[in-house]
Amino acid sequence: MLKKGSKLYSILTGTCPRCHEESMYIDKNPFHLGNIYKMHEKCSHCGQLYKIEPSFFYGAMYVSYALGVAVSIAAFIIAFVFFDASLKTSFFVIIGTLIVLMPVTMRISRNIWINFFINYNKDWEKSKKA
Repeated sequence: MLKKGSKLYSILTGTCPRCHEESMYIDKNPFHLGNIYKMHEKCSHCGQLYKIEPSFFYGAMYVSYALGVAVSIAAFIIAFVFFDASLKTSFFVIIGTLIVLMPVTMRISRNIWINFFINYNKDWEKSKKA
């Protein structure tokens, strides 16, 4: 399931969606907040442009919102149901979880967004030469 050729591999590892050979990000650590959005312009292996058009990654905001809602619901269920926390405590758990996971959520939302538009191509070398 998590091997080259799957969208999940590219999304979770942040690799090029076409060849899965190179990280799209200059700094692989999302917790280096100064470099969180710094990406290579294109893949050094297959030549895939990451910024397909100006403002391409604005659409990732919608994906980020959906991921934030999913993380919030998960944090609430874990805090309120499993740990029997009060509503106020659960609220603070949600806020803390969102703050801590914000860099990861931002990167994964970009990865999901670009994978909507670019598919893995194991024969990228042949299509590049043609």
